[in-house]
Amino acid sequence: MTSQPSPRMSPQEMVERALELSTADDTVVIADSGSSANLRFAGNTLTTNGVSRSAQLTVISIAGQGVGVVSRAAVRPEELADVVAAADRAAEDARPSEDARPLVGGAVSADWDAPAEPTSIGVFGAFAPALGEAFAAAEAGGRRLYGFAEHSVTTTFVGTSTGARLRHVQPTGRLELNAKSPDMKRSAWTGVATRDFSDVDVAALDASLARRLEWAKNRIDLPAGRYETLLPPGAVADLMIYLYWTAGARDAFEGRTVFSRPGGGTRVGETLASLPVRLRSDPAAAGLESAPFVVAHASSRQSSVFDNGLPLAPTDWISDGALANLIQTRHSAELTNLAATPAIDNLIMEGPAGGRSLEEMIASTERGLLLTCLWYIREVDPQTLLLTGLTRDGVYLVENGEVVGEVNNFRFNESPVDLLGRVTEIGASEQTLPREWNDYFTRTVMPPVRVPDFNMSTVSQAS
Repeated sequence: MTSQPSPRMSPQEMVERALELSTADDTVVIADSGSSANLRFAGNTLTTNGVSRSAQLTVISIAGQGVGVVSRAAVRPEELADVVAAADRAAEDARPSEDARPLVGGAVSADWDAPAEPTSIGVFGAFAPALGEAFAAAEAGGRRLYGFAEHSVTTTFVGTSTGARLRHVQPTGRLELNAKSPDMKRSAWTGVATRDFSDVDVAALDASLARRLEWAKNRIDLPAGRYETLLPPGAVADLMIYLYWTAGARDAFEGRTVFSRPGGGTRVGETLASLPVRLRSDPAAAGLESAPFVVAHASSRQSSVFDNGLPLAPTDWISDGALANLIQTRHSAELTNLAATPAIDNLIMEGPAGGRSLEEMIASTERGLLLTCLWYIREVDPQTLLLTGLTRDGVYLVENGEVVGEVNNFRFNESPVDLLGRVTEIGASEQTLPREWNDYFTRTVMPPVRVPDFNMSTVSQAS
């Protein structure tokens, strides 16, 4: 006898049914429906393209102060009861959670009943022909283009036993483009973040790579040391994202991080930057829109499942150069006696008004290094947030306002917090793509910065 396929349920129906099935005191159900499309290319030729879909259901059961969390991919309707029962059992067996708080109230999104929004290969409708033209231009110019374009859309539905019914659609796009000389000895990289690929200027990106390959024709070897260095927005993003990820209030309050005050407490209110830097997040920032409420699939030192659905507001992390806030759950906010300021999925850094472009900063440089990007970033010391990593795909020497050639790669040792205190110029902010962390964090606006003594600790043989 042939089994019949299970009747499909919408994400909203899965949420409602899971809430009905749970016997726990309180329940949170999160349904994520995702799809992604990608193009990959090498040597001026498109190699592969594809579309994939995903679905995940997370059931968070609360029994007293015990929490049970069960997440499963592609849950079928007939499997739903087992998933809920497993979460309920886990909650009954769990020890009391120290972050236990009453669930957030029952806000309802106006578009709760709308279906999940997918992406498709059609998102590249205008981009793909422009990419083909860039391939032709690169071929004519004697260079090879490699890279990929990826677009994903995740629709998240959050329902709680307190009546919350929240929906958010998150589009995320990125393009990484690498140009190489025919002998593969010269390489240059660029990347952009986008919501829908309608704003990606492939010709301009290819032209910038061609210019960098020309710079690299003149090779200059330099020793390790401290150099005046211009960091482009993407490299600044990689450093500031790491700073942001480690800015948890709980860890700072317990003396674990660079944001801990000697003798106890946090450094909130303390000046970190020599210039009036502002580092902030805003779920409604134009072009960087992200979830306007907390979505926590599990509790950690920086998130709490009890905060699911908590509204998010524009938050300054650094204001006028001083540490303004740390990432807080409602629980950690009570410990630190500070406001609850949960993490937000974008990051914006700004300096004084009238900041110059990177090109203008290059033109005013007597002698210094211009970086392309940072790579293989790892933490060395959490107490100072000392990081180490490598330069990649082009370090250039600037003399008298002109790029005169490419120099060898370096290993660097720098703390982004210490660096903020030494920056002498902050340029104009722009939307950018981090190189190291773009698998996890793409929504950034960052400026180029000038550091008078960036620490290139050793020469690297990395290419």
